[in-house]
Amino acid sequence: MTLLELLQLMRKHLKLVILLPIVCALAMGVYSYAFMANTYTASTSMYVLAKQTSANSDNAANYSNLNASQMLANDVSTLLKSDRIAADTVKNLHLDSLKGYSTKVTSETTSRVITLSVTGSDPDTSAAIANEMASNVSKVAQQVMDVQSVNVIDQAVSPSSPSGPNRSMYIAVALLAGLFIAIAIVVVSDMLNTKVRNADEVEELLGLPVIGRMPAVKGGK
Repeated sequence: MTLLELLQLMRKHLKLVILLPIVCALAMGVYSYAFMANTYTASTSMYVLAKQTSANSDNAANYSNLNASQMLANDVSTLLKSDRIAADTVKNLHLDSLKGYSTKVTSETTSRVITLSVTGSDPDTSAAIANEMASNVSKVAQQVMDVQSVNVIDQAVSPSSPSGPNRSMYIAVALLAGLFIAIAIVVVSDMLNTKVRNADEVEELLGLPVIGRMPAVKGGK
């Protein structure tokens, strides 16, 4: 099937091609607003400082300390995802678990700054979890790593507006899916239609040329 034939089929079934994507988009819109709960993201940033290996303040010592801190930042980022930090956070905040709350840790290779984001259904709890995890990781890092301190730069605050779900994206995807389904229905129905619809198909099926045609007359006359 050529592109021109496909466009002709879509034009023939234009109502289906237009209505089905709209119905899918409306259905997704109703579902996303009625059944998808809002989520809130709270973020905190931390600065990792390694222990000083020398009392000298020359450039070589500073460069060495900087490299050590950058390497430790990656370790602290991994520590933030550990079960120990999660367990301590649950215990200190008197929660049953962190189920329903997701965490994202970002650490650049050339920076000693770590960003922790916590996303959940409650804005206050999301902020409390982020701040408690930052506090816990500082204590644990000082115990098990060569870390002088993990200092909080910006504490997490309760977000005033939801960060998700991205309802616009879901609706757009549903619209495209509806269009794809409509095109698939049109193509499949055309392939299953075994009727001879024009002279070209007659010639192709019988291998004989068409030598005459009966014109359609209005009113059956």
